[in-house]
Amino acid sequence: MTDHVTTHQAEEDARNASILIWVNGALKPRAEAAVSVFDSGFMLGDGVWEGLRLYNGRWSFLDEHVDRLFEAAKAIDLDIGMDRAGVIAALEETRAANGMQTDAHARLMVTRGVKSRPFQHPALSRQGPTMVIIMEHSRPSLPRPIRLATVPHIRGLPMSQDPKLNSHSKLNCILACIAAEKAGADEALMLDVHGFVNTTNACNFFIVRRGEVWTSTGDYCMNGITRQKVIDLCRANGIPVFERNFSLVETYSADEAFLTGTFGAQTPVGMIDGRVIGTGGLGPVTERIRGLYKALVGA
Repeated sequence: MTDHVTTHQAEEDARNASILIWVNGALKPRAEAAVSVFDSGFMLGDGVWEGLRLYNGRWSFLDEHVDRLFEAAKAIDLDIGMDRAGVIAALEETRAANGMQTDAHARLMVTRGVKSRPFQHPALSRQGPTMVIIMEHSRPSLPRPIRLATVPHIRGLPMSQDPKLNSHSKLNCILACIAAEKAGADEALMLDVHGFVNTTNACNFFIVRRGEVWTSTGDYCMNGITRQKVIDLCRANGIPVFERNFSLVETYSADEAFLTGTFGAQTPVGMIDGRVIGTGGLGPVTERIRGLYKALVGA
């Protein structure tokens, strides 16, 4: 497909060539920012991360993101090495050093650190943790609605790799995205273990049917902060919203579909498995939710 787009597509910004990246307490020019080849994140995907969005000098939903970071770190028995105030101070130091005020995106990553030998056991991670903050000037730029393809890959069961964990281990989602691209789509629509529509490889998924907003039960998808804000906004503004099981049959006949995520907020979906959804463009309910969300974050 010659006009391939992604949910994280952004305008080119020349300022990103000279960004400073926070690496273990030091601000490094982009070309010099590096971690060890023995780092557990590089070797094994052993780490957790958060994506944050800056609007008008304020990190949107900062407390929720920091909460989720510490909860994920505790789940994998990883000591971040600083408290909440320290993490927020590192974000602010990076923001100030790059002179960013709005339309910026931060990826904050924490791994178990540098290993003494190149093997799996966490006890071999004896220098750590490693913490990196990559912050870019970033304004979403989507030339058309996203096209999805359903793939055979599903998100993990809670007793294998819980999909609620924002871990560095993303190979399952990457394979799903590759399968979707091979099918001529932009990204993947993933089902849950029961065959119900769940999520995409990168974002949470919603449909609109007869004025009602539907999303999955949340049992098998990332506990997205933007997902929850959309649900809250619908409830507060008289838009019927349901967290429920629904099938591909119900999805194909939806009036609208959209994705949610920290970067793109609400991204319209125009086609799924070759079927045009609604008019194939941004629908009125999605547009209303997008307006409510922009007001919420002050964008």
